[in-house]
Amino acid sequence: MFELRWLLRAKRWAARPPSTQRVKLVLGIIAVVLLIGGVEHFIGWPDWMSVEATGRNSIAR
Repeated sequence: MFELRWLLRAKRWAARPPSTQRVKLVLGIIAVVLLIGGVEHFIGWPDWMSVEATGRNSIAR
């Protein structure tokens, strides 16, 4: 069921929309995340950015 709280939030957002700077910030963050995801998916992740498993429960490879 759609909560009344979300309707009130949408009404408040429509009455006072976010600033241009806030919209640019959110779109910039989304673009960076998509860029990193695309690099990881199509090119691969560099070894130096991978976390090495260490500790008692790590499996030796």
